[in-house]
Amino acid sequence: MNHSLKPWNTFGIQRNANQIVRAENAQQLLNAWQNAAENGEPVLILGEGSNVLFLEDFAGTVIVNRIMGIDVKEGVDSWHLHVGAGENWHKLVQYTLDKGMPGLENLALIPGCAGSSPIQNIGAYGIELKNVCEYVDCIELATGKALRLTAEQCRFGYRDSIFKHDYQDRYAIVAVGLRLTKQWNPVLTYGDLTRLDPATVTPRDVFESVCHMRMTKLPDPKVNGNAGSFFKNPVIGREHAQEFIAAWPTAPHYPQADGSVKLAAGWLIDRCELKGTTVGGAAVHRQQALVLINQNDATSEDVVRLAHHVRQRVGEKFNVWLEPEVRFIGRTGEVSAVETIA
Repeated sequence: MNHSLKPWNTFGIQRNANQIVRAENAQQLLNAWQNAAENGEPVLILGEGSNVLFLEDFAGTVIVNRIMGIDVKEGVDSWHLHVGAGENWHKLVQYTLDKGMPGLENLALIPGCAGSSPIQNIGAYGIELKNVCEYVDCIELATGKALRLTAEQCRFGYRDSIFKHDYQDRYAIVAVGLRLTKQWNPVLTYGDLTRLDPATVTPRDVFESVCHMRMTKLPDPKVNGNAGSFFKNPVIGREHAQEFIAAWPTAPHYPQADGSVKLAAGWLIDRCELKGTTVGGAAVHRQQALVLINQNDATSEDVVRLAHHVRQRVGEKFNVWLEPEVRFIGRTGEVSAVETIA
C-alpha cells in the first residue's frame, strides 16, 4: 500500500494504492484488470485523474489508461476521428484545429483524457461531447469482448452517460469516435463568446476566447490542486424554477427542452459569499466559486467538509441542493458523492 496516487489526481491529494499499472493498449489493460479480479482486488481505471477525489487509500489496483493514437478519415461532408482513450483532451482539440478540422474549440482546456469524455459527457460554452460523438469503443472486462456503442446507445445526459450506470465497472473505454462536420457553425451563446461577430469569427478566435476565459477564471492544477468544476449546474423543475426566478430575477438561468431550467452553480455559491472560504487546507477559489482547491496540503476530509458547507449554505438560501460533478473514490471503488457530503 505504498504506491502514491498524488501524481495521478489533479487535486494533489495524498493517498496510496496497492498497485498502479500503466496500460498502453487494450490487452495490457485487460491483463491488469483480470489479474486484480483473480486476486479478489478492487480495480479503478483512471485517465488523468482530473475528476476524482480519493477519500481514502485504494485497496487494490489502479490502472492508468494510456492507449494512444489519433486516426482521421475524411468524408464528403465531415471528418471522422478515431481517438485512443489515453490521448490528452486539450491536445486533441489543438490537433484538430491545427489540421483545419473545427468543432471542438468550445471544449478547449477541459482537463483529462479523451476516454473520460463520454463518461461525463463533457461540455462547456454551449457544446457537449454528444454533439460530436459518433461512437465509443469499449472492452468488456470480464471477457475481453470488444463492443462499439453508438452515441445514442451511450445514453448521454447532462454530465451523464451509460458509463456511470449500467456499464460502470464492467466495461473500459479504449477509444472514442468523433464526427466533425465541414459545415462549421460557431456556437457563441456563453460568456465572452457572445461578443464575437458570427459573420467574421474563426474557429481559432473561439478557441482563444475559451482558453482566455478558462485561464483567467480557473486555477492551474499545478499551482493549486483542483478537479475543475466541483459541482454540477443544478437543473430544477418548471414550478420550482418559476418561484426561483420570481425571487431572483437577475440569476442566470437556461431553459431546457423538457421545461426544466438549468441554474449556474457558481452564481449560487457566489451569492452566498463563499469565495475564499476555507476548511483546513481546502478553499473555495476566489475567482471561480464553482471550483474547490487544494490550497495548503488539503486532506480529502477537508474537501468533503468544505463541499458539505457549500451545499448547506446554498440549500438554505435558495432551496437548491448542489450535487458534485467530481467522482468520489472510496477504499474499494466509487461511492455516492451526494451522500458523502450531505
